[in-house]
Amino acid sequence: MTHPDRTAHITVTRSLSRDQQARRERLIAAARALADAGGYPAVTMHDVADRAGVARATVYRYFATKDHLLTEVAAVWAREITPGDPAPGATPEERLTGLLERIVVVAAENLTLASAVVQAATSGDPGVDAARTELFAQLRARLSAAIGDPVPGREDVEVVLGHVLLAALVSLTSLRRPVDEVTALVRTSGRLVLRGALAAVPG
Repeated sequence: MTHPDRTAHITVTRSLSRDQQARRERLIAAARALADAGGYPAVTMHDVADRAGVARATVYRYFATKDHLLTEVAAVWAREITPGDPAPGATPEERLTGLLERIVVVAAENLTLASAVVQAATSGDPGVDAARTELFAQLRARLSAAIGDPVPGREDVEVVLGHVLLAALVSLTSLRRPVDEVTALVRTSGRLVLRGALAAVPG
């Protein structure tokens, strides 16, 4: 049965009061803890509500679906993994490949959680669309900061590498490919895409 509050999809957190924002963050933290412990199947709206100490209807006032909630978990986690400060490295290539590798390694170290959020973020659930767009924009911004220096076709580079990163995380979490193989994939992809963009500069 469709829950009557599922259409109450709040994505603009700045419109929330302080108490509402705190409640929303508590729900995200509860979902993250459940996903970290038991993966995607362990996260239910009922269990999230219980863990956060709210009524189940309250969860639906903030998140349209379970996949929407877990995609918001992914966004919070991504901000932690990829701080706003420039990635270490002397060159754009070093910074970029270092960032991509860091994301893969942290995901591998937290494979249960990573599997849950990747499954949610790649679902066909229309309730995920806005949160997924925000997550992808966030990752693009981190890639852009890592590159730092002006690069021809910079937006194309960010988009391509965003898709490469997504494919890498699917390989890691769904296909269970070894972390060394996946880090080599993102390192090589980052290097080739960036060099290809730089090579396009007229001589």
